[in-house]
Amino acid sequence: MPKRSVIVVGGGWAGLAAAVQCCELGLAVTLLETAPQLGGRARSLADGGLDNGQHILIGAYQETLRLMQRVGVSEAQAFLRQPLVLHYSDGPRLQLPAGWSPSLALLAGLLWAQHWPWRTRISLLRTALSWRLRGFQCPSDWTVQQLCQGMDSLAWSEFVAPLCVAALNTPADRASAQVFLRVLRDALLTVRGGSDLLLPKVSLADLLPNPATRWLQVQGAQLHTRTRVLALSRHAADKAWVAETSQGPFEADGLILACSSSEAAALLHTLCPQWGEECAALSFEPIVTVYLERPGAQLPAPMLALHEGPDAPAQFLFDLGQIGHKPGLFSAVVSGASGWMEDGLNHCAQAVVLQLHRQLGWPLDVRVVQSICEKRATFACTPQLQRPSGQPGPKGLAVAGDYIQGPYPATLEGAVRSGLSAARHLHAELST
Repeated sequence: MPKRSVIVVGGGWAGLAAAVQCCELGLAVTLLETAPQLGGRARSLADGGLDNGQHILIGAYQETLRLMQRVGVSEAQAFLRQPLVLHYSDGPRLQLPAGWSPSLALLAGLLWAQHWPWRTRISLLRTALSWRLRGFQCPSDWTVQQLCQGMDSLAWSEFVAPLCVAALNTPADRASAQVFLRVLRDALLTVRGGSDLLLPKVSLADLLPNPATRWLQVQGAQLHTRTRVLALSRHAADKAWVAETSQGPFEADGLILACSSSEAAALLHTLCPQWGEECAALSFEPIVTVYLERPGAQLPAPMLALHEGPDAPAQFLFDLGQIGHKPGLFSAVVSGASGWMEDGLNHCAQAVVLQLHRQLGWPLDVRVVQSICEKRATFACTPQLQRPSGQPGPKGLAVAGDYIQGPYPATLEGAVRSGLSAARHLHAELST
């Protein structure tokens, strides 16, 4: 019997995860990607050797780490792994010991957080205990700000608020408390090393797209870049899927849409109109990354937390020289950046330079190497958000992406999990 065949539309991390899983399940894979390179939003730029924004992983992202290992990526060579440290310019606020059980590590980290007064540490301990006693559940319509009412102000401003916007890319006054609690549960209290920070020592391309490409080619998968899918249809007789593309038609027994939500909705507007309406209801938040060069400079830690405010857009600054990249190269990250983009990317970058001058004493003439805005970086992770299903309806069709229903916000882990799930669902359907 010939192999059942699958078309994967989209070569981002969800599409790559789906393609790898389909190959492992014995399906013949054809992957179609509009862009000239794979990787989606988490990709390396073609010029300058920079990435399309600063990305990090945490130890709780186990499906992503397993996928990387499957395609030949060594974690030790690809990442600098360190225990969670919230380090500000005047010292660490929270530092979890390595190798401890999750609960004990969090308890010890809070008790040893000497830069915080006892009232702050006790407030965080009391809050964390109350969340655990409630099973990390809360009313579905709560924001993170509502969840933390009454919390000590330092605990809020130097722990909860920066972690929330980093994890959900949504400001805490609008972010879903339930999703935030799920991330905290998995990262801080479920998996040993789940809160560890994994800082990439290699480019985004070498984290997954390039190794996955080589692995897929060895498995016989057909990979087509610069190939835009224009329309989808099904043969009435054999119910095979046909993707009409800029390079001609492709046909397969099954189809996985792993493109953006807007592209997926447009391709399925006739077949699945209600599903498309759910996609259209999603709103998105940008992320800005400002790459800066200051030869000879070095931060007290590879990742430094910054104080965000009305004139201070960035939440974190990364010393890329400390994690295997060019010495003197830094990246400042502005999550939930919609307000800052109203006056343009250059205005945001200059505000970052001024912020570093005020908070770190950097010169105002520090060189901005490049500023990057991913306008639709993530969906806005708001309370009671109805995210589209990964199974829109027609047999032989699945959808993957970080916006699909799932426990996590729009993260690489969410994208990978959805890709794996879509492949398994499709394999099960094609096997019946």
